[in-house]
Amino acid sequence: MTLKARLRTWFPRLQAPPTWGIDPVPVEHRRLRWFDIFVLWSSLGVGLLVLEAGALLVPGLSLAQALIAILIGTAIGSLLLALVGVLGSVYGVPTMVLLRPVLGRHGSYLASIFNIVQLIGWTAFELWVIGLAAHHVGQALFGVSNYYAWVAVFTVWCVLLALGGPLVVVREWLEKFGVWIVFGVTIWMTIYLFTRYDLIALLNRPGTGDLPFWLGVDLVAAMPISWIPLVADYNRFVRRSRGGFWGTYAGFALTNVWFYALGALFLLTANVAQPTPENLITAIMAMTGGVVALAVILVDETDNAFADIYSTAVSVQNIFPQLNQRLVIVLVGVVGFLLATLLTMSEYFTFLLLIGSLFVPLFGVVLADYFVVRRLLGLHSATLVDQPPGWQWSGMVSWLAGVVIYQTITQLAPQIGASIPAFLITFVMYTALRLVQRQRLLRTAS
Repeated sequence: MTLKARLRTWFPRLQAPPTWGIDPVPVEHRRLRWFDIFVLWSSLGVGLLVLEAGALLVPGLSLAQALIAILIGTAIGSLLLALVGVLGSVYGVPTMVLLRPVLGRHGSYLASIFNIVQLIGWTAFELWVIGLAAHHVGQALFGVSNYYAWVAVFTVWCVLLALGGPLVVVREWLEKFGVWIVFGVTIWMTIYLFTRYDLIALLNRPGTGDLPFWLGVDLVAAMPISWIPLVADYNRFVRRSRGGFWGTYAGFALTNVWFYALGALFLLTANVAQPTPENLITAIMAMTGGVVALAVILVDETDNAFADIYSTAVSVQNIFPQLNQRLVIVLVGVVGFLLATLLTMSEYFTFLLLIGSLFVPLFGVVLADYFVVRRLLGLHSATLVDQPPGWQWSGMVSWLAGVVIYQTITQLAPQIGASIPAFLITFVMYTALRLVQRQRLLRTAS
């Protein structure tokens, strides 16, 4: 047997998949089952950044309070994530295209620009964290390491995943390898913490009170909410919307609760002074088998960077549909690499949180439109891609009002949390504006 024939036997032939831009995915290409989407979203809920977010909850909250906040925040945030995912599976289009009937085509362009900015930033931040973790693993295993070389290697890997697309990543990588080794090492870390430390004593230890409980809930809900601008980019490949909903909700909720709780436990048990990625990496490596655990989490972290790169390209195509998706993916990877090696990531991370706050009220508008307004008014979106140019002012005004409410609460009353009130007020406001708008149109017609 020739070498070429042997390679074909050992490895599946790699074929370039279709690059669905903003056009609705044909029914025959919606191949993901509920288990596929469960695997994807459970994998995207894993990461060093989630551990860091969990570590922020304590000791401001007690461990018992933090666990309750994790459960409530995850339940709320994952519900919103799964509901927007349902819209993606029903209409077969990415998230930014779903905004066209709500904000108008031009309004969806504005939202896409914000999304592109934050996703490029998240790409850079993910690559920075990946490079940092790989640098520590390389030093532990080989005695030498180079941060920039690791960032370059993993940038190439994440770009290749993005070029493959969601179907390839889920079926050929996560389901066959990625998610199972992550679950295995997460179970190992959980057992390690449960058997090495007195959890009853930790649960009885009071918090300092520096973090209000509902602000903690807001912090937890922020993680699934941060994925909402991306969710339909992947759930548009789901066969049935009900399966997509439960797969998304259960998958993300499982790992979000798990890793937030692990992050809180690491901070309380490992004497971590500050919940930074570098300190958490050091804490993980101090465990028995910690280098292996860190290496596995490092590999899974690439799924998050893949999603950021892929969705950036899709958001760009909402504005410029004629652009080649694969070319945009490569360019985003290059920009992410440069930012990861040049910028001060702590400052840029703060900026990203400000940009991300725009999306909490935005999806209050989106869910109000699709699940309430359209049913009350009997409206239908036969096509989302071919919306005429222009603005939908009831959506734009509600979105702006939600942003103002969010920022006002953040500045004046952070103890109540901003995400949930801003979402609910925007939801109600948009519904009221659309109903009033409809009444005016009926009066004018009569």
